[in-house]
Parts: sequence; structure tokens; C-alpha cells
Amino acid sequence: MNTKKKVLFIDRDGTLILEPPVDYQVDSLEKLEFYPAVFRGLSKIVDQLDYELVMVTNQDGLGTDSYPEETFWPAQNKMLKTFSNEGIEFDDICIDRTFPEENAPTRKPGTALLTKYFSEEYDLANSYVIGDRWTDVELAKNLGSKAIFITSSGNIGDDELSESKNDLQACIALATDSWLKIYEYLRLEERTATIIRNTKETQIEIKLDLDGEGKGEFDTGIGFFDHMLDQIAKHAGVDLSVKVKGDLEVDEHHTIEDTAIALGEAFNKALGSKLGLDRYGFSLPMDDCLAQVALDFGGRNWLVWDAEFKREMIGGMPTEMFYHFFKSFTDGAACNLNIKAEGQNEHHKIEGIFKALARAIRMAIRRDVNCLQLPSTKGKL
Repeated sequence: MNTKKKVLFIDRDGTLILEPPVDYQVDSLEKLEFYPAVFRGLSKIVDQLDYELVMVTNQDGLGTDSYPEETFWPAQNKMLKTFSNEGIEFDDICIDRTFPEENAPTRKPGTALLTKYFSEEYDLANSYVIGDRWTDVELAKNLGSKAIFITSSGNIGDDELSESKNDLQACIALATDSWLKIYEYLRLEERTATIIRNTKETQIEIKLDLDGEGKGEFDTGIGFFDHMLDQIAKHAGVDLSVKVKGDLEVDEHHTIEDTAIALGEAFNKALGSKLGLDRYGFSLPMDDCLAQVALDFGGRNWLVWDAEFKREMIGGMPTEMFYHFFKSFTDGAACNLNIKAEGQNEHHKIEGIFKALARAIRMAIRRDVNCLQLPSTKGKL
């Protein structure tokens, strides 16, 4: 069990409060305006999740003639009091007062103000920096954490980082303009899986993200099979990568069957605890055909198959392997599938089945962030 503390390192201007567009200084009560829904989002995070809150902010020249202390603290203290009234307390507040040209190690993205967090007491790998500047993203990189990028303010400034932005993209776990989306992201566990399955007949690598964008990358050696797997990614709204080296010099059987087993295992692993899962899920027409797929990620494998094909091959895929694909998928995913298809065009029938499966998956993997309960009277799936 991981007992280390997790931290949300939160930027101030542009993240907790809105940043004035001219001088970027909240140096009066009149300029104090809170970021939309910040109280709702942070209150949920404080009430339901286990993170320390650390404010990390650059305040250029604070204490100098360009930014006198007496203009900063009234707005700062009012902000903190308002958060406190909503049950939101910051465990630490780190303010750097230097100017950008000083290149001080205490200034974001420097970590000199945060050295105490580089200890065994803290789990920086599962902590986040939340901010609206590329310097916040770079701070996450320097801490070994992940970034939640606030996108609504136009992400002004930090032009000096433009050449390195591509390298920083990998640190961004979420880009959003909504504090409620931030809460939902932190509340819901990541649903990803990587499956590597190597035998004497096939070498398979599958990567799956259930909360992706429908992106697919496929290389099974069978063009039509790749096309069908792409239907799953696109219509289920998942990111899916499938790379297979199989003994196609023998035939297609092992490649298709073993891929289906590994794909099912990927779904089973990515579903995780299944808390809040809709669990069930679709029928759709495709020209002359009607494909119906009923799905239950209930933890038990079963396949009901009612589809006949008159052709031996569609593309490079034997039609006798369609049943084997879905049977193997149910074994790996520990799910029930009830599949029925009717129509005249064989290509349309099988493509309709794959699309219907994808839409059923899309329905079944949805989660309700406000009701993270197991969808079963048994208490176990």
C-alpha cells in the first residue's frame, strides 16, 4: 500500500483567480476575481481526495517599487479567507518575488522553493502541477510529476519556451478550462492497459486507453482485420494500438485468435475496479444489414452467435474466424456477448457487427463520477 503523500502544486494567477489582461498583477481588491467553478471543483477535491494543496506562484518584483507589498497582501489575504470559508486550506504557499531576468532557482519552473517535497515522504510521480503557463508544465517535468494545463487564458507569455513545448507535451495529463473536469480526472482512475503476449506462433503488443479519442494504429498483417479493429477504436471512442507478428505463412488462425484473447485481456485490465461502470451496452443498420450486439462486462465469459456467412474469405480474413475472434475476446475480457446479424452483403454484415460491438463498448465503459459504485447486487464483478 502506498502511504506517501500526493500533492497538487497549484498556480495562483490564471488558475485560482483570473489574471488582469494588462499588467497581470492582482494588486487591488477590485481586480480580485475567482476562476469559474474553482470553489466547486476544489471543494470536491478536498472533500473526496487525498492531496496536499500547495500554492506556487511567481509574483514579479514583489516588495519592490514596481509591486509594493501593501498592494499585494489585501487581495492575497482576501483570496485565502474566501477559500478557507469554503473549506479549502492550502498546506503551503510558495511565493517567488524575483523578476524573470534574474533566472532565480526559486522561480518557476525552478524547484528551489519546493525542495522538501523531494523526499521519501512524498509521491511526486502521482502528484500534479495545475497551471496556465508553460512554466507550470515545465515545473511538473522538473518535479517528476504530471501537469494539468489550464487552457482558457490564451496561455500568454513564456514565449522563450516555444522551442521546447513539444518535449513538454508528454508531461500534460489533462488540458482543460474546467475545474470540474479537473476534479473528475483526479477522481477517476486512469483506465489504460498494455498487453504483451508472445508465443511460438504470435508476438502481440496491445495498448488501450478507454478514455481516449478514437485513435487507432494497427498492424496485424491482415488488412481487413486491421480495418475491423479500427472500427472498434473509432466507434468506441478508445485509443487502441495493435501490433502483431504472426505465423501467416501457416494461416490466419493464430493471428486472429490470439489477438482477440489479448484484446479481451486489455479491456479486462483497463476496466480496473469497474466502479461507476454502466456495464451494459447496441444495434445498428448498415445498408442492407442489421447487426445487434448486446454486451455485459460482468466478469463471466459467454458468447451467443447468430450470424452466417456464405463467402469463405472477406479480404484476407476467413469468415470462419469471425466466431473465433468474438469467442476469444469474451474469454479474455470476461464478458458476455450476444451477437446477431442479418443481411445480404457479407462485408456489411461483419463490419456492422464490429461497429455494433464498438458502440456497445462505448456505452458499457461509461462511468458516473457522482456514483462510483459497483454495478452489481453481488458486490463483485
